[in-house]
Amino acid sequence: MVLFDEDPVTLISETTTQFHIAPDKDSLTRISGSLSALQNTRAARLDQHTTILKNLSRRLNTLQSQVGFEEERHDAGKHAAEMLRMDTEKFRVAKGVSEVEWEGERLGSEAASLRGVLEGLEREGVEGGRRAGAEAEDEIVLKLQFYRSLGIDVSQDATTGDFHRAVIRNTARGDVNVVNVDSKLPQSFYANMFWDSL
Repeated sequence: MVLFDEDPVTLISETTTQFHIAPDKDSLTRISGSLSALQNTRAARLDQHTTILKNLSRRLNTLQSQVGFEEERHDAGKHAAEMLRMDTEKFRVAKGVSEVEWEGERLGSEAASLRGVLEGLEREGVEGGRRAGAEAEDEIVLKLQFYRSLGIDVSQDATTGDFHRAVIRNTARGDVNVVNVDSKLPQSFYANMFWDSL
């Protein structure tokens, strides 16, 4: 047996007092707390991700059910017929638009032509481009045409230019009246006579 110079109890006591284990104990406590907090955080995150995964799974199942329902309900023949109908409608509308554009161009050219005619008439003026000296002659021609349309032939004196005789034909009665016009009598007298003869 080995003999010590000092008491073994004293040596053990001094040895244990020379070791500073308090900081190590504190470190172990901190490490244990950190490990516990980390484990709790990981468990919470795992629960959160598990909940999200369950929600996504339910949503996926719902969407798959809807897709299956739509696939069962989808009628390929009806869809093709609807597409054909829409294509036909599209071509009909395009043809109508083309016809409207062509008609618009035709009306535009016609309007331009009519504008040219209108400008020409405006340049001629209200009298139609006739000379002022021919106004009286035109008036006489119009009067004679009007009388002839009523069945009255009027003769004009070459020297004075006045009407001096009228031949009135009444086809309904089959008679002819000759009236000598005298400037001494009022025109209303001859107008009444003409109307009575007609």
